[in-house]
Amino acid sequence: MSDLVHLSVTEGIAHILIQRPERHNAMTLPMYDRLLALLDECAANPEVQAMVFRGTGGRSFISGTDIQHFANFSQGSEGVEYEAFVEKVIDAIERVRVPTVAAIDGWAVGGGLAIATACDFRVCSHGARFGAPIAKTLSNTLSSKNIARLLAAFGVPRVKRMLMLAEYIDVHEATDCGFVYSACAPDELEASAQSLALRLASLSRVTQHSVKESVRRIVVEQSHADQDLIEAVYASAEFKAGVASFLKT
Repeated sequence: MSDLVHLSVTEGIAHILIQRPERHNAMTLPMYDRLLALLDECAANPEVQAMVFRGTGGRSFISGTDIQHFANFSQGSEGVEYEAFVEKVIDAIERVRVPTVAAIDGWAVGGGLAIATACDFRVCSHGARFGAPIAKTLSNTLSSKNIARLLAAFGVPRVKRMLMLAEYIDVHEATDCGFVYSACAPDELEASAQSLALRLASLSRVTQHSVKESVRRIVVEQSHADQDLIEAVYASAEFKAGVASFLKT
């Protein structure tokens, strides 16, 4: 699996690379497990200050789960188990404490769209496309939590277009609605993602984590519980240093 889901760290930025271009970077369950293990590895590494997710091949970021996984499904309960497993993966990406960037070259569809949406920011090539055309492919569905994430990112009309009409959102529309942070030529994508990740890494991690977790709770859990987050921020050394530094100016 290390050949298919690879981790490297450059200048404090962890890069997770999906390398299965012959299958449009479709994910198998062992690949998802490998991804989860790498997230744990990054969480344990104090040098990691931000993360970038990227697919190889130039045609697809991640095309979701390999369709072969569904070939022997015979009961609805298998779908429930599968969606719970996917939610475990997406939730893990969303809970990463440091800022995350999806570098998208080509299509981000299905589970790939979910992974991109779980990241904090998205930089894309000019040819990027986003969608989940399940209404004309598998006739399956997404979990309510993943639909909630899409609604927060795209809004109700666009999500209905993607899921019910099987339409794709191009990079221009995705940029206009704020889903895409920036777009560039394909050969500039890696450097663009690294630059954004370094910029994020230079800012307050306690603030960033509090904002990330608050947004996750509001969107996914419909919860405004925040006392633990506020206490952690105001008790932090970073906050005290920030106040002291500001008062010196």
